[in-house]
Amino acid sequence: MAKKVLKQKSIEETLWDSANKLRGSVEPAEYKHVVLGLIFLKFASDKFEEHRKAMIDKGQEKYIEMPDFYGQANVFYLDEVSRWSYIVKNSKQNDIALKIDTALHNIEKANKALKGALPDNYFSRLGLDITKLSSLLDTINDIDTLRDKAQDIVGRVYEYFLSKFALAEGKGKGEFYTPKSIVNLIAEMIEPYKGIIYDPACGSGGMFVQSIKFIENHHGNKKEISIYGQEYTNTTYKLAKMNLAIRGISGNLGEKAADTFGDDQHKDLKADFIMANPPFNQKDWRAETELVDDPRWRGYDVPPKSNANYGWILNMASKLSENGIAGFVLANGALSGGGEEYKIRRKLVENNLVEAILVLPRSMFYTTDISVTVWILNKNKKEQSRSIGDESRDYRKREKEILFMDLRQIGEPFEKKFTQFSPQHIQDIATTYHTWQCTGKAASSPYKDIPEYCYSASFDEVAKKDFSLVPSKYIEFVNRDENIDFDEKMKALQTEFSDLLKAEDQSKKDLLTVFKELGYEIKL
Repeated sequence: MAKKVLKQKSIEETLWDSANKLRGSVEPAEYKHVVLGLIFLKFASDKFEEHRKAMIDKGQEKYIEMPDFYGQANVFYLDEVSRWSYIVKNSKQNDIALKIDTALHNIEKANKALKGALPDNYFSRLGLDITKLSSLLDTINDIDTLRDKAQDIVGRVYEYFLSKFALAEGKGKGEFYTPKSIVNLIAEMIEPYKGIIYDPACGSGGMFVQSIKFIENHHGNKKEISIYGQEYTNTTYKLAKMNLAIRGISGNLGEKAADTFGDDQHKDLKADFIMANPPFNQKDWRAETELVDDPRWRGYDVPPKSNANYGWILNMASKLSENGIAGFVLANGALSGGGEEYKIRRKLVENNLVEAILVLPRSMFYTTDISVTVWILNKNKKEQSRSIGDESRDYRKREKEILFMDLRQIGEPFEKKFTQFSPQHIQDIATTYHTWQCTGKAASSPYKDIPEYCYSASFDEVAKKDFSLVPSKYIEFVNRDENIDFDEKMKALQTEFSDLLKAEDQSKKDLLTVFKELGYEIKL
């Protein structure tokens, strides 16, 4: 009889299981700041102790309590009561929560790069059970953050915990996290290799982290990029700053957490790359008379206050540099519709900004099961050359063509009820896109339209479809019912439903008339 092979749990899974058991009555939304704050504290302390020992070994012992000698090595300085060894030594004391709060406060105060980044008074305020907190400290003490720098142990743990907390918070919450495979897909498509990267709704900073990983995977130099972002929610703003700090990534997330529309922290920014997953279908994002003359919509209609989708699109379009490219996620509703949205969408196509539209599978997000879309806007679609690592590409001139891709049948199961792209899926999708960018529909081109997968549409074709960007209007479907035009089908159903309601109403009137003729009055 064959033996059942048990899959060995990763360090991330093991730590999560241990930490989650200690949560008790604390909500995931609160507990994530406790756990992630402690992971950061352990990491910062390990780095500090490593650098401190190196200084002593070099005979620089007289400098070991001078913060500047740590900052220049991209290491955070920690005073004695902020070090992990001090926290663990006192982990069984009744005032351990206060000691942790004090440690985090002191670290932030001593390191300007961490201003506004660390949990503020969380541990004392939450009234955590001392035994559980002490056990949590023991659990996190098992993380050897310096064991294998190439594997980025602490970064992996932090990222894994972010995803698990997003799952735990469930629908309507967890907006701080964009599933990693979507972020990886956007990075592989727009290739943020060098220049300025911007995210106007940066959440916990996942777009930035994957941008850095893209650069590392293609043997680039992290020093050749600059990161700018903005986040509205204060607690998520802290998560993002910690996420970047753990990986030694410098970034400008603004002076504070703030609304991108009402308090733009990067008004004059021109970005080479934009990656974003802004909130879907925000209602009442501005008052009727607010932001009417905002320079971000110059040349376009003012986005409707009933939905912020096109506000986000124009915010990003306005911040693209001369050769800038943006990849972002939006709800599918932005692909069609009338009014100001129609006028803006048409103008974007006429201005040759829209390069690709990819509809994603359902259930990729932890907070919604709807199918969403990746948009690619490209400020420079004319002929050009570009090098990515060891690879060089020559882009052809494309006269207002748009690549449509339907990815709804691609993906693999994840966490039982979710879908994600595998690395091979991401590579295949990005290859299709880059092949199309370089060669288009020429007779000798390796790019070909593929039924149920991709189609390159000319400007005239898009204009004939009244500037709808719904992929199913262009991609050929032969094996499924996707050749049904969704918009037309919905309009037909709307008409049919309206007729049924009218018929029902008429039947009620006829029945009431019959009863009245028989001498009976029925009041509804």
